[in-house]
Amino acid sequence: MGLTACSDDPFAFDWFDQPDTTVLYSLKTPIDQQLGSGFNFRDRTTVLIETAGATGSWDVALDTQGSQLVLLPPGALGVTARAAIAAVGAIPFADVRVAPGDTLQYELNNPVPMTLNHVYVVRTNRQLGSFGSACVYYAKMSPVALDAVAGTMKFEYVASPVCNNRDLFSPN
Repeated sequence: MGLTACSDDPFAFDWFDQPDTTVLYSLKTPIDQQLGSGFNFRDRTTVLIETAGATGSWDVALDTQGSQLVLLPPGALGVTARAAIAAVGAIPFADVRVAPGDTLQYELNNPVPMTLNHVYVVRTNRQLGSFGSACVYYAKMSPVALDAVAGTMKFEYVASPVCNNRDLFSPN
């Protein structure tokens, strides 16, 4: 039987304040290469998107439009979802500590052009939380390398593990 010490908080969440990085590949990349075009911020995983509605497990997808890389919320591909993207701008990544509260700042249905070293906030799809409630989660991300010709974007991100909480930093 597992026991916890009196000082352990059973409601505490494991925060990862140090930014992690990953690479996404444009939807224009040939599918036979089996490369992840989508990203799930809560699970911190890339997702292969074969068809837009095939899975609800992604929050954003990378695409190439003209000569520019863009992030697509599911709504841009005709998928009904809660996930959305807010462009915060050219400010230091560490300075973005809270996701915007104004829902009008989030793009639900249109592409969001990616700009190197700009910060974006992602609100995830609605997911089942730790205690059975419906939750959205928030993450901040910033492209650190963009290659529109190759259709790749490397980005750093920090994702909150706390249900419906807009804070983008660890409370500890």
